[in-house]
Amino acid sequence: MIRIVADRNIPYLKGVLEPYAEMVYLPGTEIGPDDVKEADALIVRTRTLCNNRLLDGSKVQFVGTATIGFDHIDMEYCRMHGIEVATAAGCNSRGVLQYVAAVLAEWCSRTGRSPHETTLGVIGVGHVGSLVAEYAGRWGFNVLCCDPPRARREPEMPFVDLGTLLSQSDLVTIHVPLIRQGVDRTADMADASFFAAMRQGAWLINSSRGEVVCEEALKTAIVQGRLGGCVIDTWCHEPEIDRALLSMATYGTPHIAGYSMQGKANGAAMVVDALARHFGLPLEGWYPRGVHRTVPDPSLSWSEMCRTIGGYFDLQAESDRLRRSPQQFEEQRNHYRYRSEYF
Repeated sequence: MIRIVADRNIPYLKGVLEPYAEMVYLPGTEIGPDDVKEADALIVRTRTLCNNRLLDGSKVQFVGTATIGFDHIDMEYCRMHGIEVATAAGCNSRGVLQYVAAVLAEWCSRTGRSPHETTLGVIGVGHVGSLVAEYAGRWGFNVLCCDPPRARREPEMPFVDLGTLLSQSDLVTIHVPLIRQGVDRTADMADASFFAAMRQGAWLINSSRGEVVCEEALKTAIVQGRLGGCVIDTWCHEPEIDRALLSMATYGTPHIAGYSMQGKANGAAMVVDALARHFGLPLEGWYPRGVHRTVPDPSLSWSEMCRTIGGYFDLQAESDRLRRSPQQFEEQRNHYRYRSEYF
């Protein structure tokens, strides 16, 4: 029987693999070399750094992360050591879409402007960004998209450069992976020059990775009055977030933009499916019982979305909760009541 070490905070996982594997559940931040030494597989979230310090000398041959991001996994190390890596790319894209939609509704309510009077800049047009651009465009926003890797691969697409997007957008929403090196580096992408290039009074939304934004530069831009607001879901140094920045943000949430029931179910299902194929287990196609798959509703109007979004996600309440108890960032995240996707 194979041995699997898993983050105990991955929803829907407990009980699924027990008939076929010896399961060990641990807090993600506490999974260490001694825990994985005799493990055949790991199932993790972003809180577990899967690198040489963790994996050297272990039996691990499979690492699955129930997240869209994989910057917590040393992909080159895994490739060199024959370790298969599976991610849950796209699993929570509609959850993040609906988080951003709540921000857009709040922006229009606060400014008194309609979508047709507003330009939304989308940086990173992958699983999440493409959905945001699609729905925002359907609702009447003027949407600008910037994605240099895709622009190189798809020169026929109407992407714009970053400078154009920043200078023309009333809101800028970031949906890029965290890349620390190379031509497509995104670490500290939103730096002082980034904020200087933004339209005066624009809002920034970051629900990608905290390290994409230089938080000191963001605070300076807020103090100088360059930004009209910012909405932050992902932070540097989580869970020890910058409390001064939290106090300055229009809204701040504890990394829960993608925390929907369907997003979490999708993430678990995608990892279980990949693990089942790797080890030949009869679980391919498994999906958590009791979770209804999202039925996309592209016909949802702007007015109907604004009328209904508060019943699914209360942005103000979540921000107030974090402001009251920022020291409970991780607890709020781990015990978040998953919302349901409805479009």
